[in-house]
Amino acid sequence: MKRIFTSYLVIFALVALALFLPLLTSQTQAAGPLGVESATICRGVVARTPVDPGTSFPVSVGKLYCFTKIVNVPGPTAVTHVWYYGQTERARVTLSVNSPSWRTYSSKIIQAHEIGPWHVDVLGPSGEVLTSLYFEVTR
Repeated sequence: MKRIFTSYLVIFALVALALFLPLLTSQTQAAGPLGVESATICRGVVARTPVDPGTSFPVSVGKLYCFTKIVNVPGPTAVTHVWYYGQTERARVTLSVNSPSWRTYSSKIIQAHEIGPWHVDVLGPSGEVLTSLYFEVTR
C-alpha cells in the first residue's frame, strides 16, 4: 500500500513539474536587461504615440519630443533623456518608469540659432547609454 502511494506521489510530482515548467521557462526568457524597444524624435505625442517622427526638422518646428518605449523593467526606476546640440548638453530630463513596459517622453524647445546636428542619449538608471538618437535642425 505504501509503495502504491509513493508511486502516485512521484507521478503527481512529475505531472505538476511538466505542467508548470513551461510557465517558469517563459517568464525567465521574457525577462532580460532593461532596454529600449523603440525610440524616436518627433513633433508631438498624442495618446502615448509619437506624431510626425523624423531625422530632420526645420528650426520653425519650435519644439521637439524624444519618445521612448522602455521594456524589461524589473521594478520602479528611471531613465534620463540628455539632449545635445552639437556636443553641448542643452537639457537633462529624468523620467519615471513604473511597469515592465513603459512609454515616456521629454521635450525640448528649439531656439532660432540652434541649427545643426543634435542627438539625445537615453540613459539607464546607472547612467549607461541605452540608445542614442541623431537628428538635425535646418533653416
